[in-house]
Amino acid sequence: MTTFKRSVSEEDLTRLERERQEAAERYNAALTALDAARQALPEFPHPPPPPDETQVTPLNTRWEILKAQPAFPRGWRGKIAAFVWELIEPVLAAQQAFNSVLVDHVNRNITTDREIPKSLASTMALLRQQVEQLVHFQLLLLGHLQLLTPFLDTKDYQVAGLARRLDEDAQEEIERLHQITRGLAGGLSGVSDEMLKRWESLLARDQRYTGRIDEIRASLAVAQQQVAALKREFDRLCQGFDESAVALANGERLGTAPGPRAASPPVATAPVANSGQPPVGTAAHTSSWKYVGFEDLFRGTRDDIRARQEGYVPLFAGASDVLDIGCGRGEFLDLLTGAGISARGLDLNHEMVEVCRARGLDVAEGDALSYLQAQPDESLGGLIAAQVVEHLEPAYLLRFFEEAHRTLRSGSTIVIETINVACWLAFFESYIRDITHVRPLHSDTLKYLVTASGFADAEVQFKSPVDAANRLQPVPRVIRQGGDEMMAALADSIDGNVERLNRMMFTHLDYAVIARRP
Repeated sequence: MTTFKRSVSEEDLTRLERERQEAAERYNAALTALDAARQALPEFPHPPPPPDETQVTPLNTRWEILKAQPAFPRGWRGKIAAFVWELIEPVLAAQQAFNSVLVDHVNRNITTDREIPKSLASTMALLRQQVEQLVHFQLLLLGHLQLLTPFLDTKDYQVAGLARRLDEDAQEEIERLHQITRGLAGGLSGVSDEMLKRWESLLARDQRYTGRIDEIRASLAVAQQQVAALKREFDRLCQGFDESAVALANGERLGTAPGPRAASPPVATAPVANSGQPPVGTAAHTSSWKYVGFEDLFRGTRDDIRARQEGYVPLFAGASDVLDIGCGRGEFLDLLTGAGISARGLDLNHEMVEVCRARGLDVAEGDALSYLQAQPDESLGGLIAAQVVEHLEPAYLLRFFEEAHRTLRSGSTIVIETINVACWLAFFESYIRDITHVRPLHSDTLKYLVTASGFADAEVQFKSPVDAANRLQPVPRVIRQGGDEMMAALADSIDGNVERLNRMMFTHLDYAVIARRP
């Protein structure tokens, strides 16, 4: 029996480790710079002391200095006293009037003076709370970024280990099936029994998987895709067994060259890194189920994808021969067919193609560039490539646009949709999750490439806005209703920074460049 190899080369491991270390060094340098720029909590001044009210009571009791006119004695002493009184009485009256105004002023402002320290203390406490919350948010953001690397590493290790194990299991089963095939000359009955045992082994393995905890449930969907791929391979082998049995029944010798058969059209294999999906071939056919499982798990259901792509259907109204590159499970082909628009699909993934063909869709298997190069000039009435270009190398992408321009008819529409990597949430939640992504494309870059390839009226449409619950929130309205100008200014400043962060980090998850061939 052929020895089954389960590992990559030492050179590959060395290269991957070197690339990982270089990326870690760049990430740590950026994280250190972010930590150095972190805002510290400032020292806030103490509120002013309360007003001095020591003399308020004496002022209220002693301000009246002018009493009623005194009684003067008779004689010359009384006359002198009356004369003196006439001289000082106006002065005393003026002084008492001044005292009255002063005491009234003090009494009117003492209440306000008492409230000023309280208001300033409350305002400074609220200001300190807001600054502390902002510093706390910076600490949480820094902590999140510090945990990002180990989190992604553990996910990558888990996914890589599980994917490698499942792939090795599948390859081992295929090897065993090939061994069984080579033993057909020894008798079909023994082969059938052995294949039945292998099939029961696959079912038993699938049943063992169903008993795992919730963390492994996502892997079960992937395992089911593997079983489906193996069943298709099993059916293909069974068909070959039936043909051999018929040949034996007709007295033909095993190993005789079969009669002529209809040749299958050749399909060119895409260059390396053209797509995250496996190339065409027997080994690739048995492992292409992995990407189907990935689509089902992370990209969304067919109904979700149809809802996102419905807006593209009017762009192809009245067109025919529309090509959907990277058609996946065929959601957009369903929409075009429902609108009466003739269309066909293309995908590099064997399992995706089989899923579409099982539903009666016209889908070819192959890579985009080879397929377009085989098409006549101006033979297409429209082209859409959703979530494809991020899988392509730059040189391949430029040639792809050139061939698309050549094969599209005048006035035809081209739609290129991809992940909006300028959005922080889209980059970390969608782009880096898919290991088949080759290069992120900014919307300005993709629009330029489309225009430079000869297309006209190119515009960028942003799709799938981030849910409001996942965006940074402004200052609560109750703080603004306090009527304090200082708090209002602080709230405006915080809201402005929140809005800037939302524009940079939490905008739209996808975008599409839409243009036409002039």
